[in-house]
Amino acid sequence: MPTKNSIRTISSCLESLRNQQDADVEVIVVDNNSTDGTDEVGRRLADIFISAGPERSAQRNRGFEAGTGDIVFFIDSDMVLEPRVCADIVAVFTERPEVGAVIVPERSFGEGFLASCRELEKSLYVGDDDVEAARAFPMAVFREIGGWDETLTAAEDWDLSDRTRALGIQFARINSWIWHDEGRISLVAQYKKKQYYGRWVAEYLQRHPEAKQHISRPGVLSHTPELARHPVKTSGMVVLKAFEVAGLAKGMRNYTKSEKAKATA
Repeated sequence: MPTKNSIRTISSCLESLRNQQDADVEVIVVDNNSTDGTDEVGRRLADIFISAGPERSAQRNRGFEAGTGDIVFFIDSDMVLEPRVCADIVAVFTERPEVGAVIVPERSFGEGFLASCRELEKSLYVGDDDVEAARAFPMAVFREIGGWDETLTAAEDWDLSDRTRALGIQFARINSWIWHDEGRISLVAQYKKKQYYGRWVAEYLQRHPEAKQHISRPGVLSHTPELARHPVKTSGMVVLKAFEVAGLAKGMRNYTKSEKAKATA
């Protein structure tokens, strides 16, 4: 689990890992110089605590290298796991040896209206291969895939899934859930966050122009009846996505301009 200044959510996340049923879990926290007490909680509740950066892809690779188990499962510090997530992952790999990657379905919760809109949005992505990415792998399989691309701090999960599928590795899903703690969502904060991620999304799409469906997410259109049942939340979701898309587009444009400037320098 990579962390940086995650004090609001890290205790609940680690406690949900400690409360996993019927699974032998080794908890590895890789913290990027937190200044809010996240590191203190991580040292207390993790089996292995590592201080490393610079970003989450590199942190995840460091955690993988330190692991001693047979399966690696990547989570984020703002997630809470249902009690049988890890046992269900182990069961898939034990009972279906042809499977090399497991997707854990994800829902969200939070405070306020925009968080409820995000909850609706996340529910539309369950089962959508353009959005969901695998989080659990046998250690040997993850080694074969080559780990996380440390040049990407956004779109890194799409990149990992693309490379996994390209190797012909079979995916499976479990029925237990991850719950993503959104907190209280701010439109301005989401715009800035997506703008920050834009440069890596642009870089990813330059390498893989065929992967635009990860962003366009055409599968959402198949949920029109469900959206119609929640007109107010759907309207809020549209506004939220508009801010995020605008921020992402700004970040991607900034990256493109900087690359052009480098090329002409």
